[in-house]
Parts: sequence; C-alpha cells; structure tokens
Amino acid sequence: MKDRLGTVIYIGKARDLRRRVSQYFHPSRRHSWDLKLMSLIEAIHDFDTHNVKSEADALLLEGKLIKEFKPRYNVSFRDDKRFLLLKVNLKDPIPRFTLTRLKQDDDCRYFGPFANSGAIRRTLTNVRKKFNLRGCRPLTPTEHDYKHCLYAHIKCCTAPCIDNVTREDYLKQVEAACEFLDGQSNEMEAELEEEMKKTAAKLDFEKAADLRDMLSDLRNSTKKRGRYHRLPQKLPGAIRPDEDLAQIAKELDLPQPPARIEGFDISNISGTFAVASMVSFKDGRPDRTSYRRFKMKSVVGQDDFACMAETVRRRYSRLKKEAEKSDPTNLPFNMPNLILIDGGKGQLNAALDELRKLGLEGIPIIGLAKEFEEIYFPGRPLPLRLSHHSGALKLLQRVRDESHRFANTYNAQLRLKKISESLLDEFPGMGKTRKTALLKHFGSVQKLKLASPEDIATVPGFGSKMAEKLKAFLSARTTTPSPPTMKRRSPLWQIEANQQSFTVPRLGILGQVQRTSHFA
Repeated sequence: MKDRLGTVIYIGKARDLRRRVSQYFHPSRRHSWDLKLMSLIEAIHDFDTHNVKSEADALLLEGKLIKEFKPRYNVSFRDDKRFLLLKVNLKDPIPRFTLTRLKQDDDCRYFGPFANSGAIRRTLTNVRKKFNLRGCRPLTPTEHDYKHCLYAHIKCCTAPCIDNVTREDYLKQVEAACEFLDGQSNEMEAELEEEMKKTAAKLDFEKAADLRDMLSDLRNSTKKRGRYHRLPQKLPGAIRPDEDLAQIAKELDLPQPPARIEGFDISNISGTFAVASMVSFKDGRPDRTSYRRFKMKSVVGQDDFACMAETVRRRYSRLKKEAEKSDPTNLPFNMPNLILIDGGKGQLNAALDELRKLGLEGIPIIGLAKEFEEIYFPGRPLPLRLSHHSGALKLLQRVRDESHRFANTYNAQLRLKKISESLLDEFPGMGKTRKTALLKHFGSVQKLKLASPEDIATVPGFGSKMAEKLKAFLSARTTTPSPPTMKRRSPLWQIEANQQSFTVPRLGILGQVQRTSHFA
C-alpha cells in the first residue's frame, strides 16, 4: 500500500487478495476504535501486487520487502533478524552443517532461506541421522571430542574424527545430503511415507502422526524456492506532479510552475558533526544525481542560522562561478526555480542575506516549519498555512523530509567514522592498509607503543625510517597522567553551623523518630 506521494506505508500477504484488501474498506471499519488502522485507511492511495507460487514464498517476499522499505504501519519483520539458512563448507577438514542468518561470500554452500525455522531444525536433525553426519561443534574434532560425542555413541555419526571413515568417504555422505537438500533425491521422503502407512495400518496413530509431521517438514524444507531480486521501485515524488507544481505556483505567486526545487537542511549534535544537505527535485521527482552534502568549515558551536548561511553561500557561489565561465549573459540558466529552507524565519533570513550578497535575490525562496507546516516568505510577517490535503503542501513536505533524511544520513556516517578512528590516523602517511597491518601485527595501539622501531620495521609497508618516525610520534603522544587527588565528600547529613553541636532526629518510614545522632 502506498500513500499519494508514492511512499510504501504497508506490506502484507494473503491467499485471497480481494477478501484481504476489501476488509479495510468495509463501512464498519470507518467507526473502528483502532486509530492506527483509521490512519492507515485514510493514507492509502495506491496498491502494488506481486504474485508468488506458495505461502512460504509469500512470507519470504513479505519479510524482504519490509526490511527494504521499512513501511510506517508494519510492526513485524522490521528488525535486522533474517530467515534461517543452512550452511556447509566443503573445504573444512570435516565439513558440518550449521544454521546461520547471514549469507556471505565465503565459498560455502547455502540452502534456503527457510520461512519455518522449526521445520528446518527438525529436518536437519533427520538429515544427520539419515546420512550419518556429525553434529558436534568443534571445527576439527579430535579423539578427545569423540569421548564425549553422543552422535557417535548412538551410531548417528560415522566418526571421521577418529579415522573411522576416510575424509573422501565422509565427503560423499555430505554431498548426498546436499543433493537431498537441493530436492534432487526423494528416497528419504518415500521411505518416511511408506513407514507412516505401515505404522497407521498397525493402529499406532501417535507414531504415524510424528512421521506425518516429519514428512511435512521435509517437504517444506526441500521445496524449490523462488529467487527474488530487487523489485522495481515505482515511487514518484508526487502522484500528480504537474497538478501539484501548478498548485505550488498558484499558492506561492510564482510566474510558472517550479521545474527544479532545491531543499536545504542542517544536522548536528550539540554543535558537533555539523553538516548540511541539498536535495533537488526535477518536475516533482527526486533528482538524486544532483544531491549535495556539506561539512561546515567556518561555523563554531551550535548555530543553525550560520550553518544555513554558509551552505547557501557555498552552493550558489559555486553555481554562479560556473555560470559566469560558460555564459555570463545567461546567469540564471542553472539556478533553481524555487529554494526550500527547512525552518522558520531565522533560517530563511540567513539564507536570503547570502543570496542578496551574491546578487541572486530574484530566486524565489521559502521556509517550511515543521510544527504547524507553516510556509514563510521573505518580507511577510505572517506565514501561509495550506490544507493538509493540498497536493502542493505534500510535495513541499516531500522535499523537506528528503533533505532532512539526507542530512541525518551524512551525520550518522561521520559519527560512525569517528568511532572507528584511532591515534594512528593522525600520523602523516598512515593509510588504511598500513593501519590494518599494524593492528593485525601488534593487536592494539597500546602494544604498539611498547614496541621498538626494529619490531615496527618488520611490518609490511614500514622501513626503518618510517618506523623511527612512528615510534617518535607515539612517544610524543604518550603522557603519563598524574594520579587524581581524591577529595572525600562529606555525607549529606553532616552539617556545620558555627561549630555548634546539635541533635538531628532521623525519621523512619512511618514518620516516627528512630534514633538521634549527636555530633558537632
């Protein structure tokens, strides 16, 4: 389900789409007590459907799409937990099957994903019994592990750890299990079905039911799955971009609909990692190739107005220089038709002052404040409020929200990069390769500080001169802090009043005097 801006707001699955979707539009739903459901129903504007072959495939696709789009009204599958996979590395000394949730590029064989985790766990247990595979945890089990191995004692494993079978013979067992998981062997399924019928004929229905469940788990686990690549995302910036742009021109008194809108926003954490973003919308749709991001150079501390001024100045001074080089007579040819500032009067005035200094005060500019969705104009004391159902406001909100998202993403990237930095990043000539080699060789920066220049020179990428410079750099940065002087804090009940002694009563829970303390 998508709203009128094309944003995915809910993803669901159903055997009968007609019945599933029509539930939302029954007359009784309009009087529902569930405010979340009512909000979803009012926001629905369009649908996309995708047909799959089975219910398990539908569940897998639903989880994939929810993790990709993160719809507002979905609760399940929004975490980072993935479906289970079966993994086996045939290059291990004694290969084993393990369960994992992350598929990596490590030359291992993967089976899945599996929608039913319980079914694949029970299937793996049966596969180990059927093909006599090990289930112990050590990567390379030894004779010591064999003494405590339950699988070998109950004859479920051929015990390759004590050379009971050769590695080549054990690999044949593993490959046979891989063929079964690929769905190429129906031998085990046929055996279970035959045994189930015999057991039922003997009226042993409990055992027959267990075999039936086991057979169902096998069929679900070995069923062919569809491969779903990234689906085409049809998310326009507006459902009716031409109408919305025309409405923007009418509401803002523009001479023509703005073909290109540029939006600005600021992001920082208490003045640190101050960054800004600029997004561009062309004909009502995001033009991601024109997005720009800025790291503040001249602003100190938390000053959103100064950050906005610097961003606008850097953006349009550059555009002006490019225009003057190419065609000085046609200056506005690469300028936007509308500038949108995320904020109120303060941010708007800061941006407008910079445009005046550049001689670009003719470009239309507005500010969109979040609290009441008010539109501020230069030189007007009162803001403009549009209807929340207005297509013009929805498009302006999309530009504002996209600039906010882009700025926050850049801020998060800088914070993550700062966390991974170390003292070695300050050393001249220290690249990522040399830094990784040092940390891999010594283990930590603290151990590196204790190493001699000769030890550092043994690391690939370092010579004797570079090692001596690094040692001198680390020695200069190593300071021994003086032990802090601990000052004992007085208890809260200790009171000094002109060296006079007095009695302080202490009250219990019920307000009764428990005991008195006499002190000076």
